[in-house]
Amino acid sequence: MLSVLAVRNLFHKPWRSALLFLGYGMGVTVMIVLLSIGEALITQAGDEKLVGGGDVTVLPEGLDVEVMKTGGLGGLFFSIDNARFVYLQLLASPRLAGDVRAVAPQVEGKLLYLRTASGRELPVRASGDVPSATHAVGAAPELTAGAWGDDDGDRRWTRPTAAELHHDIDHFHLPPAGIANPKSWGEWHYFNVLSADGRRWAFVSFILSGEVPAGRWGGQVLVTTHEQGEGGRAGASRRYSATVLPPAIHFSTSDANLRLGDAGSVTVTPEGDYAVRARAREERTGEPLELDLVVAPAPRAYFPGATLQSGDFASGYAVAALRADASGSLCTGAGARRRCERFDRAQAYHDHNWGVWRGVSWEWGATRAGPYSILFGRVQPPVDSGGGTSPLFLYLVDSLGFRALFRPRDVAYEEGREIFVGGRPVRVPTRGVLYDVRGADTLRLELIVEDATGTDTRGGLIERGESDFARALARPYFIQMKGRARLTGRVGGQPVLGEGAGFFETYR
Repeated sequence: MLSVLAVRNLFHKPWRSALLFLGYGMGVTVMIVLLSIGEALITQAGDEKLVGGGDVTVLPEGLDVEVMKTGGLGGLFFSIDNARFVYLQLLASPRLAGDVRAVAPQVEGKLLYLRTASGRELPVRASGDVPSATHAVGAAPELTAGAWGDDDGDRRWTRPTAAELHHDIDHFHLPPAGIANPKSWGEWHYFNVLSADGRRWAFVSFILSGEVPAGRWGGQVLVTTHEQGEGGRAGASRRYSATVLPPAIHFSTSDANLRLGDAGSVTVTPEGDYAVRARAREERTGEPLELDLVVAPAPRAYFPGATLQSGDFASGYAVAALRADASGSLCTGAGARRRCERFDRAQAYHDHNWGVWRGVSWEWGATRAGPYSILFGRVQPPVDSGGGTSPLFLYLVDSLGFRALFRPRDVAYEEGREIFVGGRPVRVPTRGVLYDVRGADTLRLELIVEDATGTDTRGGLIERGESDFARALARPYFIQMKGRARLTGRVGGQPVLGEGAGFFETYR
C-alpha cells in the first residue's frame, strides 16, 4: 500500500517530488563532504610529516602538497632556491612588518644519505628548524629534556651581519668537475665608480682565469678609466693592467676576500664595506695607476645570485652592491705628472661573476632611477652547449629592498652612433627601451646612451671574462655604455618614477 501511494504521489505532484529528491540528495552530499573533511582533519592532525604552526604555509608555486607528503615523483627535487633571500627580502622584510608577525623557515622529512666511518651509506630522513623562529609561530615541539635554542648558524641564516651576508653571496668557486673547456673558466670581482659630475668613470676587475686551481691559471687586475666624449664621439679611455701568478694569489670558497699579490686586493670590512686596492700600469705607456676605494653597499640592495648550468655550460652571477657609495682616490702618473681623482660617496656598483666563457655573450645593465635601483640582463650560452637562451629579467629595488621582478621581452636598442674598434667602424646604441606588463603592474625603462666604447673580444682580457675563448662569437664586439635611465610605471598600485645614471653592456 505504501509503495502504491508513493508512486501515485510521484505522478500526481512530479515537480514537488523532484524538488524533494534534489534537496535530499544535496543534504546527503553535504554530509558526505563534511564527514570526509572531518576524517581528513583527524588524519592530518596525526600526520608527522605535516609542518605545523603559523597561519600561512608558503610553498613553491605548483607544488602538490600530497605529492610532497607521499614522496611522489614530483616531490623528489623539492626545494626553494635562495630560501634565505625569500626570508630576508620578502617574508621577514621591513615592507611587510605591519602584516607579518613572525616567519619560520622549516624543512620536513628531507631525504639525506649518511655515510659512516666504515664507508656504509644509509638513507635518513632529516628535518630542520630555526628554534627561535619556530617558537615564534607556535610550532615548537614539546621538549622532554634538555634545551633547544639558536646556534650561530641559525643566527647567521636569519640575522646575518652585513659582512656575513656579503661573504655568503660573494665568495669564490671552483670549476665543476668534468666541464669540457676548463681553460675557459673565469671568475672576477667587478666594480664601477662614477665621478660626481657624471663625466668620468672607472671599471675595476679582479680576475682569476684558467684551470683553477691545479692547472695553468693566473690572475689579473684590470682598470679602465673613461671620460665622456663630445658631439656623439666616444670619449678618451685608458687601460691599466697587472698580471699575477698563482703563488701570489689567495682566494677562498667561503668568503669574498681576494688578494692578487702586490697588484691588488678586495677585502670585506667588519662593517660589510669593500676595501678595494689596485696597482697597475697603462698597457701602452707603462704609466702607473693606484686605486684605493672603500665601497659601501646600501642595505638590502643586492641580488642573491643565480647559477645556470647545462651540459658543458656553467655561469654564475651575484650582485653584492646594486647600490653603493665609494670614497677614496684613483691616481695615475708619477712625480710631477701624478693626477688624482677624489671620490666622496660617489655612485658605485659591485658584482661577482663565475663560469665558463667560451662563446658566451650577454645583455646587462645596472642603473639608478631616483630612489630605485635597477638590474637587468640575460646570458646567452654558446650555441653548441644546448643551454638555450635564458630569459631577460629586470630586478627592481628600493630602500626597503626587493620591490618587483619583471620579464621584458627584449632590450629594444636604436643604433644611431658609430664608433671605431681596432680601426673598424661599429654601430652602437644611442637609446634603448625595456617594457613589461605583469598583471596590474607595468614598467617602462628608457635608456639614453651618452657614451659607448668597444672591445674586440678576439684580443686580450676584457673586464668581463677571458676573451681567448670568446673567438667563436657571432658578434665579437663587446660594447660598454654609460648613460641615463628614466623609469615609469606602477607596482602594487603605486606609481614608480625616477631618473639616474647607469652602465649597460651588449654585443655587436
